[in-house]
Amino acid sequence: MHLDAFTHFFPPAYFARMQELVSNKGSIKRWLNLPTLWDLEARRKMVGSFADYQQILTNSMPPVEFVASPQDSPELARIGNDGLAELVAKYPDEFPAFAASLPMNNPEAAVAEVNRAIGELGAVGVQIHTNVNGRPLDEAAFFPIFEAVAKHDKPVWLHPCRGPGFADYKSEDKSKYEIWWTFGWPYETSAAMSRMVFSGMFDKLPNLKVITHHMGAMIPFFEGRVGPGWDQLGSRTDDEDYEALLEAMPHRPVDYFKRFYADTALFGSDSGTRCGLDFFGADNIVFASDCPFDPENGFMFIRETMAVIDRLEVSDEVRQKILSGNIKALTGLK
Repeated sequence: MHLDAFTHFFPPAYFARMQELVSNKGSIKRWLNLPTLWDLEARRKMVGSFADYQQILTNSMPPVEFVASPQDSPELARIGNDGLAELVAKYPDEFPAFAASLPMNNPEAAVAEVNRAIGELGAVGVQIHTNVNGRPLDEAAFFPIFEAVAKHDKPVWLHPCRGPGFADYKSEDKSKYEIWWTFGWPYETSAAMSRMVFSGMFDKLPNLKVITHHMGAMIPFFEGRVGPGWDQLGSRTDDEDYEALLEAMPHRPVDYFKRFYADTALFGSDSGTRCGLDFFGADNIVFASDCPFDPENGFMFIRETMAVIDRLEVSDEVRQKILSGNIKALTGLK
């Protein structure tokens, strides 16, 4: 069985309300031309075209907190989560589970939605983006959200979030040529992972489980910098005592990074998949396609990612862990 752990879909009621609230229509321009993102029958037809294939659903960009104010975001998150729960209940053979969205710009409401979505709707985890309208995830205000998810023993789906407003150079106001996406998103994910590690989040919440989109971004390829490089944390800094922080950490920085989980949504990259597998290990990789964001409305990424996993030189046992076993163990899915 291929259990696609990171796919995106807009429930109809959410899609309608989001379009009413979003002020920057440019941020959703592409979505209107992707029917498999919001048209249920188009999505079901696509899923049915692949043998032994199911999808775990998550909401899509832009994040709830980007679309709506702190006053409106709790309602919008509830609409989205109710819609995904309804799809899972109605079509369990195609969509056996969903990860809930949260109103991250309203932390108190976000904690309440964690408890409602997991405890009442049956969500198998939550999706959180790598920043909250520019604020880092290790701010104290957001810790109760991670604490609530950890108490439920469910994973966090960590999705990159960065737009053209993140300039590549100080002299400019915006990122050009979609560099903000191609290279900005991997950097954004890596930065968020790093802030979680060095803020001590994994020591405070030892059972916290985080699934990083796109195979842990830059971390596997930069293992040397993350490993021996960060073993010298503080040697390059004279205005903060990072050496004391390093000495206080119970484990090497690189060991914390290996606690993350990573998905295979690399758009068909064999070498990237092997690199991630080498770094995170067979027990920490989950199959995901990032459907439906490709030139074929999702068909290409599903097909190409399946082919990459088929080409891996691993045992059948390891292949099945990647395809479905690991995500089932993480979420408690039968």
